[in-house]
Amino acid sequence: MKISWGFGAIALVISTGFLSGPAAAVSCGTGNFGSWLNGVKREAAASGISRRAISALNGIKYDPSIIRKDRRQGVFAQSFLKFSSRMISKNRLNVGRKRLRQHARTFARIKKRYGVPAPVIAAFWGLETDFGAYMGNSHTIRSLATLAYDCRRPELFRPQLIDALRIIDHGDLRASDMIGAWAGELGQLQFLPSDYMESAVDFDGDGRRDLIHSAPDALASAASLMARYGWKRGQPWLEEVRVPARMPWEQAGIDIRHSRAQWAKWGVRKANGKPLRADRLPASLVLPMGRLGPAFLAYPNFSVYLKWNESLVYTTTAAYFATRLAGAPRVRSGNGKVTPLSGAQTRQLQQLLKRRGFDVGKIDGIIGAKTRAAIKAMQLKYRMPADSYPTPDLLARLRR
Repeated sequence: MKISWGFGAIALVISTGFLSGPAAAVSCGTGNFGSWLNGVKREAAASGISRRAISALNGIKYDPSIIRKDRRQGVFAQSFLKFSSRMISKNRLNVGRKRLRQHARTFARIKKRYGVPAPVIAAFWGLETDFGAYMGNSHTIRSLATLAYDCRRPELFRPQLIDALRIIDHGDLRASDMIGAWAGELGQLQFLPSDYMESAVDFDGDGRRDLIHSAPDALASAASLMARYGWKRGQPWLEEVRVPARMPWEQAGIDIRHSRAQWAKWGVRKANGKPLRADRLPASLVLPMGRLGPAFLAYPNFSVYLKWNESLVYTTTAAYFATRLAGAPRVRSGNGKVTPLSGAQTRQLQQLLKRRGFDVGKIDGIIGAKTRAAIKAMQLKYRMPADSYPTPDLLARLRR
């Protein structure tokens, strides 16, 4: 499962199990924090974690600033073009290309073992921590303890806290090393502890899986995680395309796949205007800003991006960044002017959709999968191009 957060790490890598048994019965956010923390210590001891590692919880205090950051996430409410132009700056592209050359031998070893191309890993490296330049300044154990105690998502963060102790117990990091993003992510690729335990590898051969100080460990661990998520060796992940003025727009969407031959039949072409290869490779048509904005074919490997982070804006940006590092040109703005809704307008749109019986998730001004599905349903009802993108015209019709 992948959860999106605000900056510090832009994205998290979360792969957690939900609590069961006695741990599930522990009340969140109630009573004394110290008493609650003692319960975590008992659970850790029962799980076989050493007393030395559990001592990392001694003196930990609840941090209200972490909760405030958790409540005010909104970075993914930006449009794709605004977000991607901000995140894929000329400087970041240049540094990314330099890192590809600098670590070429390591990337070659990684690709041989895991099948993940260097640009794919380097793009995540750049977006997550500016290639290791900034990994956060929050005390990981304190952040995770605070989030696990809070009632918003204790079933996610309590296992992360236990696994953070396991990392210490395993000898990969000391508690004093564990400084990262505010939501508990660690290292140059921003792993949460559960993914650290499951996918981190010792690639530099020093006997430790150190995703903070060792670039080879961090990069190879990212590839290890993507392989676990299902990365297919030798297959593409994203390709910019051109779309015609008219086509069955309701077929667009990350949850719908057709062969490249079918997309070609509907008039979709390569970004340079040349015909697509008319083969059976399945792909989804991704329109992050609707039918008038940029367009991409997302191949099966793109599903790995969505496991890394479920925000379509972030994942499309990460995949597009990887294509740029691999040599693709800058994305086109599309076929016409796109007028994105403001955050307030998007929240109103979600409220209006909810009144009509749609489950849009949280009313947060972010166009997630549930909101996109509801938008498409209303576009079909109003006989509008059903590209799942909110427009001022759709909002006006919903208001009426």
